[in-house]
Amino acid sequence: QVQLVESGGGLVQPGGSLRLSCVASGRTFFNLLTMGWFRQAPGKEREFVAAVNNWGGGTTYYADSVKGRFTISRDNAKNTLYLQMNSLKLEDTAVYYCAARTAAKNSYTTAGDYGYWGQGTQVTVSS
Repeated sequence: QVQLVESGGGLVQPGGSLRLSCVASGRTFFNLLTMGWFRQAPGKEREFVAAVNNWGGGTTYYADSVKGRFTISRDNAKNTLYLQMNSLKLEDTAVYYCAARTAAKNSYTTAGDYGYWGQGTQVTVSS
């Protein structure tokens, strides 16, 4: 079993920055072949934000809406996944979820492909 715990959310003004963290336990972090971030705003479906592989050179993937502003990374030594969020916009307001899977797949944006989820951390962008 895998436990994922997010932290780092909060209230920030438009244009500001936050860094989210997700600590994994219960299974060798290296075996979590793909880890990602999703978000869900009130009244909307959960949507893909970013993902990173632990294979194939650590390729990263981003939603078009965050490309150039967000950076995903993982530190295998610390069992931690990060999401650096810069130039935050009002529309980035959502609960952000960490997700992980042990299967190697070529799709990254479908929430159903991830078997492990954190409890979420709230990010609010407001002036």
